[in-house]
Amino acid sequence: MAPVNRFVRWARTHPLALDAALALGVLLCMVAGSFVDPHGPDGTYAWGARTPDALSLVLMLLGAAALVFRRRAPLYVLAATATVSVVELVVGDPRAPVVMSAVVALFTVAASTDRPTTWRVGLATMAVLTCVAMFAGPLPWYSQENLGIFAWTGMAAAAGDAVRSRRAFVTAIRERAERAERTREEEARRRVAEERLRIARDLHDVVAHHIALVNVQAGVASHVMDRRPDQAKEALGHVREASRSALNELRATVGLLRQTGDPEAPTEPAPGLDRLDDLVDTFRHAGLPVEVARAKDAPALPAAVDLAAFRVVQEALTNVQKHAGPDAKAEVSVVRVGPNTEITILDNGPGATAAHGDYPADPAEPEANGGHGLLGMRERVTALGGTLTAGPRYGGGFRVHAILPTKARTSGPDPANTSEDATT
Repeated sequence: MAPVNRFVRWARTHPLALDAALALGVLLCMVAGSFVDPHGPDGTYAWGARTPDALSLVLMLLGAAALVFRRRAPLYVLAATATVSVVELVVGDPRAPVVMSAVVALFTVAASTDRPTTWRVGLATMAVLTCVAMFAGPLPWYSQENLGIFAWTGMAAAAGDAVRSRRAFVTAIRERAERAERTREEEARRRVAEERLRIARDLHDVVAHHIALVNVQAGVASHVMDRRPDQAKEALGHVREASRSALNELRATVGLLRQTGDPEAPTEPAPGLDRLDDLVDTFRHAGLPVEVARAKDAPALPAAVDLAAFRVVQEALTNVQKHAGPDAKAEVSVVRVGPNTEITILDNGPGATAAHGDYPADPAEPEANGGHGLLGMRERVTALGGTLTAGPRYGGGFRVHAILPTKARTSGPDPANTSEDATT
């Protein structure tokens, strides 16, 4: 197979040389055929029973030379070979097989043009050559040589059309495969982008929440270190606990990026509303009074919705801790309303936009103040088919309200991704 493949590659890169070799082969066949008498003794072919004249040799040479340019101008080459064939059919006696060059040229036309052109040109060539051979040549109209011209020209047109159809079919299959490959690559890029966005949201939620708590508790410890060492020790204990939680969640998130065959990733479940009390306790320890209102025996939510609800509460309380002021209080409400779960986080802080860096006044411009909290929450909620609103409250404070459908309508593999559920 290797020599065949090398020859195919060479033929594709040297088409003129291949056509010249084909023309030489056709010339040799025509010359050899001109020495054969089909009406030999006992009805057999007799070799050397006749010899071609000088005009026949010239016509064979001209027909073969025209085939060298069959790819560049197939119709002109067909016209040239048909002309020398007509001359030979009329004056050749004995007749030389010059029409072989016209058969090859007709095959080239059929293989390189469309089907209507093949039909028109093929029928015209068959009609002209056959009629000239039957009614203007030296042989009787019913001779086998005349019928052979009709058969060979018809087969050449049919074979060329079959080759063209196969080439078109193979090209269509190749284009379809390339299009499918491009579609797969685009889908893979889209999935990678969605996964990167999801991981960025998770990292933002984890880091923003725990680092904010660490910052508050470290400030408390620094402030009371000299006067109340017991309280400073307690604050440092909270710092240690918050940093440990941050490391655990970061380890779980980064574990999702491991490749097959890597060491086993952490198997800690993704957080949900069942951990809401623990989350609220961390803020209470940091000095933020938080009240929680929710049904005790509420049915479990789908994993994606449960995770999104937890992240919304976490991010909202983190921003209250960071921006609402030292005397702020927060209220968290989780209720089921029909097919939806509604989550509301209220605080009584100053309520000014500047005080909530992650909550710009215009929700359509979440990066206006450099924060990404609102953007991440809105992306999570919207990806599940829900809505989120956030803004200052009348009379002071801030309000975050999220509506999550109990049955998440995810638009793709992204939202609160199943890959995070797979760590359960």
